[in-house]
Amino acid sequence: MIRNNNSYNQKSKLHPRNKHQDRYDFKQLIACSPELAEFVQPNKYGDESIDFFSGKAVKELNRALLKLQYNVLRWDIPKGYLCPPIPGRADYIHYAADLLCTSNFGRLPNGKNIKCLDIGVGANCIYPIIGTIEYGWKFVGSDIDQIAIGNATEIVKANAQLKGHIELRIQPNPKDIFYGVIKKEECIDISICNPPFHKSSQEAEAGSARKVSNLTHKKVTNPTLNFGGQGNELWCDGGEQEFISKMIDESAKYSTTCFWFTSLIAKKTHLASAYKNLKSAGANEVKTIPMGQGNKTSRIIVWTFLDKKQQTTWKKERWK
Repeated sequence: MIRNNNSYNQKSKLHPRNKHQDRYDFKQLIACSPELAEFVQPNKYGDESIDFFSGKAVKELNRALLKLQYNVLRWDIPKGYLCPPIPGRADYIHYAADLLCTSNFGRLPNGKNIKCLDIGVGANCIYPIIGTIEYGWKFVGSDIDQIAIGNATEIVKANAQLKGHIELRIQPNPKDIFYGVIKKEECIDISICNPPFHKSSQEAEAGSARKVSNLTHKKVTNPTLNFGGQGNELWCDGGEQEFISKMIDESAKYSTTCFWFTSLIAKKTHLASAYKNLKSAGANEVKTIPMGQGNKTSRIIVWTFLDKKQQTTWKKERWK
C-alpha cells in the first residue's frame, strides 16, 4: 500500500549537512581559485558578489566551490552545457543519504557498498562528485549525450579521489531511462534524477525570458542562460510530468533491482499524477521530501517496490 506523505507543503531550508549554508566567502574562494577574482565586485548593497547573469562568472564560481569545499582540483564543462547551482545539488545528495539512513535503523550507509544511479549525469558530473566526496558512495552516471559522458569521464580521470567510485555509461536509446543502463543482476541502492522541466525548446526559451525579466525588471525576449544547458538537459517531449511517468513505468520492471527510486519534481502540481501512476505501478511505499533554497522551493518524490521482508534482506546483504 502507498503511504502518502504531504510534507511537501512545508517550506524547508538547506539541509543541515550542506556545506553551503552561509554566504559565499569570496576571499577564501579566490585564494583557492585565483581565476575567480576578475568576476568578483561589489553589488548594489556593497557586498562582494559576482554577476549571476554571466555564464563565465557562474562557471568560475562553481570551479572555486568544488576546489574549496570538495577538493576537486580539475573541473570544467564544454561551452553551452549545464552549469548547475552546487548548493541545491548538494541538498539532493544529503536528503538521499537521510532516506538511506531511515531505511537502515538510523545508521547512515557509507562507502562503496552503496551504489547510486544518476540518471542524466550531464557533463558537469556534480551529483556523483558530491556523493563520492561526502559519503564515499559508488556511482553510475548515465546520459544520452556522448559529449557529456566524455567530459564527465575526464573529470573523474583528473581527480584521484573520484577514481574507482564513478562509472559513466551512455544511454543508447533516448526514449529509455533504466533499460540499457542497469546491468543484469546489478543492484542499485538509490537512483536520483533531475528531469528536464520543459516540453519544448520554445517553452524553455520563454521560461528563461520570464525568469530573467522578473529578476532584472526589464522585458527580455532572447536571454543568455547563465547556467547553460543543452536541449536534452532543459526539455523533452511532455516535459517533467511525462518524463517522470515514463520513469515510474520503467522502474516497475526493476522492482527488485533498486531499493529506492527518486526524482526531483519542480512543479508541485505534478505530484498528483505521479502518485496516481505509482499506485497503478504497484509501488509499496511513496514519500515526498521538501527542499528549499532561498525563495525557491522544490521536492523529491521517492518510491520503492520492496516489502518489509525484502527491505530487511537487502539491508543485511548490502548494508553491513
